[in-house]
Amino acid sequence: MNIKPEVSVIIPTYNRGYLVGRSIESVLNQTYHNFELIIVDDASTDNTKEVIKKYQKVDSRIIYLNHDKNKGGSAARNTGIKAAKGKYFAFQDSDDEWLPEKLEKQMKYFEKSPSVIGVVYTGFWRIKNDEKRYIPSDKIMNKDSRIHNELLRSNFIGTPTILINKDCLKDVGYFDETLPRLQDWELVLRLSKKYIFKFIDEPLVVSYYTDDSISANNNLYYEALEMILNKHSDFFLKRKNAFALHYFNLGYYYCLNNDFNKGKKYLFKSFFIYPKKIKYLAYSIISLFGQNNFRKFLGSFRKIKSIILNR
Repeated sequence: MNIKPEVSVIIPTYNRGYLVGRSIESVLNQTYHNFELIIVDDASTDNTKEVIKKYQKVDSRIIYLNHDKNKGGSAARNTGIKAAKGKYFAFQDSDDEWLPEKLEKQMKYFEKSPSVIGVVYTGFWRIKNDEKRYIPSDKIMNKDSRIHNELLRSNFIGTPTILINKDCLKDVGYFDETLPRLQDWELVLRLSKKYIFKFIDEPLVVSYYTDDSISANNNLYYEALEMILNKHSDFFLKRKNAFALHYFNLGYYYCLNNDFNKGKKYLFKSFFIYPKKIKYLAYSIISLFGQNNFRKFLGSFRKIKSIILNR
């Protein structure tokens, strides 16, 4: 007799045959066992399928799904969600690693308060080259319960750290497949607007930065940020300092890179939304003198700052 799994773990993957095994093993090695593992192959052209099939032969909890064409990570996660049978959903990335007690510790909170909590998430180690950083940092003031306002300022929740009540996810909708990046942030913004988050202050996930990952593409980051600010302007208008900060970051990036006129527009928007910040006014005025002068100013400012800090 087939027992319905309590948790559905979903891994999207694309051409990660050389990495996905580590991710799979970290799920199979969990001290909590009542789960199904749905791996969605987003039309890989390497040996990803063969690697997954090898694990599938020795563990009946693994389900392999395959896209005929590449649709992106969010579409792959949504495919897994639609096929899932569990009451709770967890998401793992094909290049990350869970610590063995992750699911067990998260499920304890849901078992205590199943009708109150929408999401349980954990801290994680982010490893880039030789640097190891714990997230969320101490600068994040509110990490527990009602955290929507805190999330408006920045995303400190990684997709592989979350365990979500299925009903809550269905209520707010699945991953936004139109976004080129920041799909995790956009989803938790919607969830945190309505539901309570529980935080486990332990690094129960290890996230590895790789140069070929989508998260390494800055152009996609700022494109996605624009889309989210437009989509959820009603969220951000209630915390104008966060709204202005994102517009300033967009303006700064575009002024230095591929679209100076757009950057200038966003710098002025940041000031008009939050005029208390003199920095926003200063950068807006400097942008009026053109891109070359803007870059010269930044170069001079960095030299002065370096001299002061090295005294």
